[in-house]
Amino acid sequence: MAPPAWALTLAALCLVALAPPAAGFYLPGVAPNDFEKKDPLQVKVNKLTSIKTQLPYSYYSLPFCKPDTIVDSAENLGEVLRGDRIENSPYTFEMREPQMCQIVCKITVGEKEAKLLKEKIEDEYRVNMILDNLPLVVPIQRVDQEGAYFYQHGFHVGAKGKYSGSKDEKYFIHNHLSFTVKYHRDEQRDVSRIVAFEVKPYSVKHEYEGQWNDKKTRLTTCDPHAQRVITSSDSPQEVEVGKDIIFTYDVDFKESDIKWASRWDSYLLMTDDQIHWFSIVNSLMIVLFLSGMVAMIMLRTLYRDISKYNQLETQEEAQEETGWKLVHGDVFRPPSNSDWLCVYVGTGVQFFGMLLVTMVFAVLGFLSPSNRGGLMTAMLLLWVFMGLLAGYSSSRLYKLFKGSEWKNIALRTAFTFPGSVFTIFFFLNALIWGQKSSGAVPFTTMFALVLLWFGISVPLVFVGSFLGFKKPTIEDPVKTNKIPRQIPEQAWYMNPIFSILIGGILPFGAVFIELFFILTSIWLHQFYYIFGFLFLVFLILIVTCAEISIVLCYFQLCSEDYLWWWRSYLTSGSSALYLFLYATFYFFTKLEITKFVSAVLYFGYMLIASYAFFALTGTIGFYACFLFTRLIYSSVKIE
Repeated sequence: MAPPAWALTLAALCLVALAPPAAGFYLPGVAPNDFEKKDPLQVKVNKLTSIKTQLPYSYYSLPFCKPDTIVDSAENLGEVLRGDRIENSPYTFEMREPQMCQIVCKITVGEKEAKLLKEKIEDEYRVNMILDNLPLVVPIQRVDQEGAYFYQHGFHVGAKGKYSGSKDEKYFIHNHLSFTVKYHRDEQRDVSRIVAFEVKPYSVKHEYEGQWNDKKTRLTTCDPHAQRVITSSDSPQEVEVGKDIIFTYDVDFKESDIKWASRWDSYLLMTDDQIHWFSIVNSLMIVLFLSGMVAMIMLRTLYRDISKYNQLETQEEAQEETGWKLVHGDVFRPPSNSDWLCVYVGTGVQFFGMLLVTMVFAVLGFLSPSNRGGLMTAMLLLWVFMGLLAGYSSSRLYKLFKGSEWKNIALRTAFTFPGSVFTIFFFLNALIWGQKSSGAVPFTTMFALVLLWFGISVPLVFVGSFLGFKKPTIEDPVKTNKIPRQIPEQAWYMNPIFSILIGGILPFGAVFIELFFILTSIWLHQFYYIFGFLFLVFLILIVTCAEISIVLCYFQLCSEDYLWWWRSYLTSGSSALYLFLYATFYFFTKLEITKFVSAVLYFGYMLIASYAFFALTGTIGFYACFLFTRLIYSSVKIE
């Protein structure tokens, strides 16, 4: 069933990068390679991954066949942080030249090798390979749709099973790979472009004639001369100490109608389920409807209040009035711990700027998955450069609160959030290092991160703070009384904790469906590329955070409670609590993580994500209330 027209329109936003480039223009790093017949094709290997442990390992950490010299491919910062370790492999093809039953090597399994292989098979590790910047996939027939496939990234190292009539569980390795390279051919120039890289793995106990003679050995289990091919794993290769394992492969080339510009579609559109489309739009429509209702109520109520207040003629009438106008002398009184509020507002602005620019670039196609690590690298660099906005906004607010030590605020803004995140990250990295995983960030990369922080981010925060503090102080629309007004006893539903917790539900409701797909892409190793939808959800989140904070702020002021500064931040920021609770629910219902270290990694990274979400949503709610209170108090006549 095809998606409806509106869905296709929305999808066009996020698939703009996959449109056929005009006039030979290609994004940097993703230009096509043209191959003539018999041109060499070099398969590269990437990390071993598992959704059960979330700990990546280098391909050559297992006893696989190695080339004469292992060469690391150049990696960007994002790839290193993701744990990618891209290296060359002994698998070499020639374009449009099929090969059958090619021997790679033979290894003898020792005690250490057997233990490693069994551990990786037990934890369902997958082998990831790359050809012409395309990841290797295993096509799997869909049960619900005849002739349709979904694609699993990488193939499993092996499988567990039992021989018929036996109760003992054995471990079998996938030692024969049947590759399929699909290509799109240009008839005029007789060149080809690779558009798919697929594999079917088999476990085969190879046998051979005579003495072993490396790659010249003639196998009896598969023979290119006799056209004997492997189509099943009826005689699997068991992982057992002292036994030999012979690694082999086939490669077939198939011409395809898929054009090079669309070759990622099958990878990116794996989750084109109708539920995905309708659930997202339903969520957006509900939130838009609620937002519209809230906006109408607020406008009507405020218009009536302001008109009534401005029509009061005598001071006696004004004294008899109740509501938000009564607290005009206290509403702009600096809050307690105002320094920390400035710091967190600055951090939120930094996040907002980073996400906005990142999403714009992602929607325009500059952060395509074909540019591995590009998204993470872009976010890191943008975070660093947005330190300028963080320093500026925190010092502007600090000056409003009659502060004078702008350097102190700049220092706290530059170190509070990054420092706490770096501490958590360092602890998690030490755990990964202890597991000897390739996901551990090397010392040189850690040094580069610290250099970015201290060398660029911190100076930019200070520059921003200096510029912000030099600007004239923001003038309050009304004067603040010297003696604070007593706050009357509040109704139970206006209790700060209750209203803060209630306020976080709606912003979380705006993102929780998309959050499911994001968590799935991160922790189940799938591509996420629906940036068009994500950008719309981000806009809805902004509107929702702003409106729920304004509504609850208005009710609070009407109850003559003028302590709105921190509450406006915490109201929308409390959605981060629901995000973390949902992440916990997702962990126990969708993931199969059983190891302690993997669980600590999951909750550690989700804690960082929730902390960042708190800063982002809290800042949006704060600025919405800040503008709202200034607007309403500048609209009434105060004598």
